[in-house]
Amino acid sequence: MTDKRATTNEGLNKLFHDFFSTDSSAKLCADASSFLDCPILLIDDTFHITAHHSADGFSDQIFTQAVEHGEISYEAGTLLAESRELADGKAIFISLDDSPYRRRCAPLICAGVRTGYLVCVDTDGHLDDVPDDIFEHIQSVFAKQLYIEVSRGDTPHATAEEILISLLDGRFDSQARFELQAGSTYLADFSPTAFALIDLAAYHSSYLGRNQLRDEITYRFYASHPFLYEGDILMFLNADHDLGQFDELAREFHLKVVISRPLGKLYDLPARYAEAHRALDIVVCSALPKASYTVEELGFIMMLESLRSGCCVIDNRISALAAHDAENGTELCETLYHYLCSARSLKQTCEELYTHRNTVLYRIRKIKDDFGIPIDDAREHLRLLTSVSLVLLKAHGVQYFLT
Repeated sequence: MTDKRATTNEGLNKLFHDFFSTDSSAKLCADASSFLDCPILLIDDTFHITAHHSADGFSDQIFTQAVEHGEISYEAGTLLAESRELADGKAIFISLDDSPYRRRCAPLICAGVRTGYLVCVDTDGHLDDVPDDIFEHIQSVFAKQLYIEVSRGDTPHATAEEILISLLDGRFDSQARFELQAGSTYLADFSPTAFALIDLAAYHSSYLGRNQLRDEITYRFYASHPFLYEGDILMFLNADHDLGQFDELAREFHLKVVISRPLGKLYDLPARYAEAHRALDIVVCSALPKASYTVEELGFIMMLESLRSGCCVIDNRISALAAHDAENGTELCETLYHYLCSARSLKQTCEELYTHRNTVLYRIRKIKDDFGIPIDDAREHLRLLTSVSLVLLKAHGVQYFLT
């Protein structure tokens, strides 16, 4: 027992010594890998590999592939980004289809900031026997090391992806500061027309750990520079890209996609991202007929969601109309909605509802006479349309407006 404790102290002391004396992530990975007797990946918060180490003779396709690419796959990155346990500061074990070894993944947190992840490959199941306090000491060292590297700030060798993530995180206080930092990368002359945001939550599990999706995106969308941000893929678009490819990608890889409004300049990316992310939430959470949409297609629904979340007051007369529909199985609210949307065109309302002209006329008279709703008063049009739209949103969900 004494020998085991001495060995543990010796391993930790070496790690601590090299942390204070070398400022080298690679050296720390070698120390921890030797101490824990397992291959290690040190990953920053952009899912790039900062350092790694494995013993001679170790062979694992996914480990080798990640080291060669300098980053883990989109799918594995999303798994880490969306893990509730990791978000709560707890370690998890994951298994990947193409590897016989499970991984122990732990978040690295320093000064309340998550700086990255420590991934230990459990080659023989012995990591279960390592005490939690040992892992905590090791993770603390790596968290501080990454924090120091991040705190160095605006280094001239910052990658374009790191600069874009800093922009999305709100770390630039002016456009001039952003352009100065971006000047040494391809971003200096980069003028995309828009971007796409891709949710991976439904991504088929058999692809986990592989790079098929990354390869497909870069093949189909040249110079789109895709990267992971908060668990989603963000990729840029230009006028030469065929947006119809997204429908094929979505079907093949079980994706949800939203295409942003036109992007004027890169510095506007955070505002456009916030809007696109709201739209993506609607696509992911609703049973919609398609898997890919533009923000423009979802604009009206986004407005309604904002009004609903802001407790917009629904006109009392529309509330009474909705109650009548619910109690009697009628379709007065739907009739009013289509009648107002068509600028009070009886013919178009009948076509939209697939309903006979006399039936629609009867409903309109009932809406006017029985409920006192001033359909023909242009000043009431906006209030009535907004109220009836919110009622239909609550009753039928967002898919009502997209089918």
